[in-house]
Parts: sequence; C-alpha cells; structure tokens
Amino acid sequence: MIEKNNRMNLNFKELGEDNTYQGSLIILHGLFGMLDNWITLGKKFAQHYHIYLLDLRNHGRSEWDEEFSYEIMALDLYEFIRNQSISTPLFLLGHSMGGKVAMQFAADYAEAFDKLIVVDIAPRAYPVHHGTILEALNSIDLSTLTNRNQAEDVMTQYGLDIGTRQFLMKNLYRTEEGTFAWRMNLEVLTAKIEKVGEKLRYQQVIQKPTLFVGGGKSNYIQVIDYEEIKQIFPQSTIQIIEDAGHWVHAEKPEEFYEVVIEFLR
Repeated sequence: MIEKNNRMNLNFKELGEDNTYQGSLIILHGLFGMLDNWITLGKKFAQHYHIYLLDLRNHGRSEWDEEFSYEIMALDLYEFIRNQSISTPLFLLGHSMGGKVAMQFAADYAEAFDKLIVVDIAPRAYPVHHGTILEALNSIDLSTLTNRNQAEDVMTQYGLDIGTRQFLMKNLYRTEEGTFAWRMNLEVLTAKIEKVGEKLRYQQVIQKPTLFVGGGKSNYIQVIDYEEIKQIFPQSTIQIIEDAGHWVHAEKPEEFYEVVIEFLR
C-alpha cells in the first residue's frame, strides 16, 4: 500500500443523489475509457443507489500524471472516497483495468467498502496486447488533423474494428484553439502499458462478497482462473454472460444489470 497523500483531482459525475439510503456505487471504466462509457447503465443503477462515475488518472477529464500503477490508482480512489465523505454501505464496480483498480483497492483498503463487482478481468497477470491500438493512436498526427474522419481512417488502416474505433474516438476532442487533442494521456499510457497487465498484489485474502462477471466470448476470465479467484476472494461468485465479449455491459446491458442488481441486493 502506498503511504502518502496523493491529491489527484479525479473528474466525476453523480447520479441518484436521493438514493443514499440504499448505499453508494462507484463505477470505474477500463483502459482508454472514461466515465461517459457508463452513463446509460449508471442511470439505471441510480434508481436504487447513489452513483459515482469516475475518470481514472490519465483518462477522461481527470488530471494527468507520470505515475501510473494499480497501487497509486487505488490510493486515488481511497482519497476520493474520503474527500467526498462517502459512507458505507459502499459498493465498487470496475471493468477491465477499472476492475484491477477495484481489486487493488479491496486488497489495500479492505474495511472501506462492502461489496465488489469485477467485470471481465481476473487477478492474474496479462501479457501486453494493446500494441496495435497504441501504434495506431500514436501514428495519428494531431497537429495536421483537420477532421475526425482522418483519425478514424488511420485506425482502419491498422485493422481496428468499428466498435474499437468508435470507443477510441470518444477520446478525441477539439480544444478551444480549434486543434485536436486526446482526453487520455497517450504518452504515459504508451510508456506504462506493461503495468496495465500486472498481477494483483495482496497481503491476505479478501473476505468481502465479490462478484466476477465475464463474457462468454471473451478470454479475459477463463476456467483456469477460477481457482486463483476463489483463493484470493473466497466469498466470490463467478457469473458468465453468454454471447458477450469483453465489453459485457455494453453488449448485454439488460443481462448485466440484472446480474449486478441481484448481487447488490
């Protein structure tokens, strides 16, 4: 655990402020994502819970910093909870990289939350597999870009499918000066990409109720991961949503919502 005051300014959005009596739910996006990815489902969850959608460091409208690790992002989350005076019951939901952040938070601050939902990621290490995406993004010359289509054309040349292109294009915006820029800190994410795949670091098993939700067509959570998941999270349940890929929540939103709500209740 990192023992220092981090003071990272995280951008966030609140939904369902009147539902604090049922608890608060913090939702964390994945790599190259932002809180906007969770607005639709966030509004559904806000019918029952006080929702906080966060932009993690170096993503969305949150601050940029050269330090980038799961321990430091877990500290970001801890300080956010403390600064916002969020009380229990508190539930955490994280997708992919956000799921790793949530798991690291659970390992470092076990008494600060009540339930954990991890979406399509396991605690094990993953090899770097975003090389093509990073190569495509870094090959886009923002200084000469005159329209968004030019950026998407470059992504297409690198073989990125339409879903991935649309997801990444949400990061591209026009500045007040009229030039294009990325919401994400592409330089740091490129330099620190190996840290995204790192194995969860923990000192003891995590006894809080935990739900792992995987996509049946995704290879992020595999049967061979079940034993390690149960070892680290003995109070965990693993639920696989068939016909869903890595973006389970976007591909099967109704099924995902029902699975999560049932677990939270």
